[in-house]
Amino acid sequence: MADIRVPKLNNNDAEYLLVEWLVEDGAAIRTGDPVVVVETSKAAEELTAAESGHLHHSVPAGAWCRPTQSIARITATAEPAVPAQAPAPGRPAGDDAADGPLITEPARALMTELGVTEDAVRALGVAVVRRDDIERLAATAEPGQAPAPEGVPAGVERRPLSKVQRAVGRAVETSHRTIPAAYTAVRMDLRPLLANAGRLTREIRRPVGVAELFVMAVARTHAGFPMFFATLTPDGSAADVPATADIGVTVDVGEGLFVPVVHDAVRLSVKEVSTLLMKYRVAAAGGEFSESDLTGAGMVVTLHTEPEVLLAIPYVLPGTACALAVTPPGEDGFAAIGIAYDHRLVNGRDAALYMRALKRIIEHPETT
Repeated sequence: MADIRVPKLNNNDAEYLLVEWLVEDGAAIRTGDPVVVVETSKAAEELTAAESGHLHHSVPAGAWCRPTQSIARITATAEPAVPAQAPAPGRPAGDDAADGPLITEPARALMTELGVTEDAVRALGVAVVRRDDIERLAATAEPGQAPAPEGVPAGVERRPLSKVQRAVGRAVETSHRTIPAAYTAVRMDLRPLLANAGRLTREIRRPVGVAELFVMAVARTHAGFPMFFATLTPDGSAADVPATADIGVTVDVGEGLFVPVVHDAVRLSVKEVSTLLMKYRVAAAGGEFSESDLTGAGMVVTLHTEPEVLLAIPYVLPGTACALAVTPPGEDGFAAIGIAYDHRLVNGRDAALYMRALKRIIEHPETT
């Protein structure tokens, strides 16, 4: 007999959403079978069975669960049959229920919301229909193919949010609910940094821009301001201060926001940072990140590249201490660079001193 426990999937989250069970309660499973989907603020993960037996759910789909929490038990034999055995998750009761695919509860809820029919779902030809399948089906449907969802006015198109965008929304909600954040901004002259970026691009034959040089500059602040890279312990009584500068960088290619991490940035050269950020931009286009790419950040550099942006106030990701907002320079070459910080870890005076130190590095790139 063994428990299926939720592993630590993301250092930024204290709890995850149990999206759906892939195996019916009491069903036989084999070692390595995917049995449940758990979603973090970064990605959805399938958990597999560590041994063979019969799976018994302890936590229902749609519930929140914590790292190390037991969500199911594997036993050698099935529990005794009960009267009127419940149908598979998401599958309606009835004689014809076994004729179609298994439809998960989240998928069926979205079908109802978007007016997607079971005939359209059967045409997908998949054994297990998940919410993502319904999203793709709705996105490729011809106009007028599905009836307008109930409660949506005529002439209004309801578009389902992507999985990435829903995860971002949950992270923002958690941040606003749990993190007492503050914000400080200073005016920085970015002209020396941009000139240095052009020189380095020619020297190393890699694209070097504001993102790369801000990562390098932030990495240099780690030694003097380690609390800006710390993680608050779950009970809020202490801070875990890392020995390395692990810096997240926002990447948004229109399909949702990703925050891949430049690990131990202090030891990396400009060429290595440039190569890594290019790899992350390519990965973002297809959502092809590994879990290690997206975890471990203490500080996040948020990039706001539209020229009209004058000021940006980012949210602090759960599990991080700060988020630095980098905006484009104006016609005079200056930009308002700000930092949002968890007030439990960083005080206002410390934030002002940090921004002064960062400003000195940014405006004198010859020392970078």
